[in-house]
Amino acid sequence: MQMIGKLLRKHEKAKIKALLSLVNHKSQPNLNALTESVKDLTAAQLSIKLYGYELARKLHEALPIPEKTLANHVGLQTSLSIQDDIESDWSAHWCAELKIPVVYHRKIWELIYILQAIFEEGHMKSCTRALGFGCGEEPIPSYLASLGMRVTMTDLAPEQAQSAGWTGTNQHAASLERAHKPYLVSIEKFRDLVDLQYVDMNAIPSTLSDYDLCWSMCALEHLGSIEKGLKFIENSLVTLRPGGLAVHTTEFNINPEGPTIDNWVTVLFQRRHIEELAKRLRMQGHYVAELNFDLGKKVMDRFIDLPPFHHNMPVELQEWVGEQYHLKLGFDGFVTTCIGIVVRKAIA
Repeated sequence: MQMIGKLLRKHEKAKIKALLSLVNHKSQPNLNALTESVKDLTAAQLSIKLYGYELARKLHEALPIPEKTLANHVGLQTSLSIQDDIESDWSAHWCAELKIPVVYHRKIWELIYILQAIFEEGHMKSCTRALGFGCGEEPIPSYLASLGMRVTMTDLAPEQAQSAGWTGTNQHAASLERAHKPYLVSIEKFRDLVDLQYVDMNAIPSTLSDYDLCWSMCALEHLGSIEKGLKFIENSLVTLRPGGLAVHTTEFNINPEGPTIDNWVTVLFQRRHIEELAKRLRMQGHYVAELNFDLGKKVMDRFIDLPPFHHNMPVELQEWVGEQYHLKLGFDGFVTTCIGIVVRKAIA
């Protein structure tokens, strides 16, 4: 009976696949009610994408280029990626420090958010010990090392990263040298100040302790569940000295109600999860930066990028589409953006 059930399911899947195909076995248009409903969906998605990217390029070109930038205190909150932040003076400063252009992309926002939090907590100095989780090949370790800070960067062990699919996407640090950014710091200084350890974020070793700050950039949503991601934020505080800083960014489902993705390779947090976490941490005596769930009101705040994304496109189509620009995107039917969370560990 099980074999018959498997054969029936296989037949059903094959039938649905045939119905969804744009052409039949003779390469003629596949005319049926199902393809009539979905045949132009990819073209519509690409059209939305291309117009959104073109708008982002025009806005980027219109941004003033400051001759000199300075770090300044803005009172960073636990907040979402928005256009106003990308266009801010503090964004211009950190992008200049990282030697990257100011563009409308949520990954740029994550970088500047983390650096702004570190600056506002007074840790941008050579005596600081910093711990990064799930660093991959991000530039933060190189930048912090350029300031003379001692950095422990962590990532999954190579065999775990390979099985999880991270090794082919520049999202895994296969070696210390792969993570080095020569335009930010010399290799000699980098090797002297940065070390790489392979760490499971669901089981932080007790040897990682007494750091001034820790951070993670869109890593904790990949720990298997919402519960595990929230627990990681709480556990990351154990690695800090009293008064130390934890700053984390992660995926955020902008709809505060209804379902979300959980118990999956990528989970999507909602407002209630962040509020519950903040309440729990504050009850333990920790400081959590004021919660701000403003989605933004400018044009790039209201552009939702849709699949297909670059990693699922042929190279020729990637080149035609050009660079990606988005602060919000569609993810398995949900609209997501990034949220940054700032926590200061209790003094006692």
